[in-house]
Amino acid sequence: MTVQDSLARSPTIPRLLTLPVGLVPNTLRTAALVQVLNRLFEPELRDGELEFLDGHVMRIGVDDARLEFRLTLAGTRIKAAPPGAATDLSIDGKVYDFLLLATRREDPDTLFFNRRLRLGGSTELGLYVKNFLDSVELEGRIGPLLKVMNGATDLLGRFGRG
Repeated sequence: MTVQDSLARSPTIPRLLTLPVGLVPNTLRTAALVQVLNRLFEPELRDGELEFLDGHVMRIGVDDARLEFRLTLAGTRIKAAPPGAATDLSIDGKVYDFLLLATRREDPDTLFFNRRLRLGGSTELGLYVKNFLDSVELEGRIGPLLKVMNGATDLLGRFGRG
């Protein structure tokens, strides 16, 4: 199986569903994500477990939703990176694959090895991020949201074109 075959297997969110999100300015989308991540990773941020991001910019690209987020760490808070800041690490993938990661239906190693989620830039920083994602236990923190994310994953897996 080629890399292209592996990538093609990921269901894709229909373009019609991405249109409303595209109307929201990127600064507002990023601000919302930053608030969610700071709340979600509060214990790890407080304990310094995300210090590897200090002074670095991580770009997250969601291909099929046409979304891009640039994040950094300032003290003990995740923040939006300044516009035009150089990217040290990029993680790109489709909505479905990010949902697989978030719901723990696939482990990070499998998603990255099969290039369903693609890393670019600093290999060392990418390894820190992957290991962090692999180690953090989110199930108890996201409660009912996990059920919604699992439902979205099932729906996209069934009806997403791929």
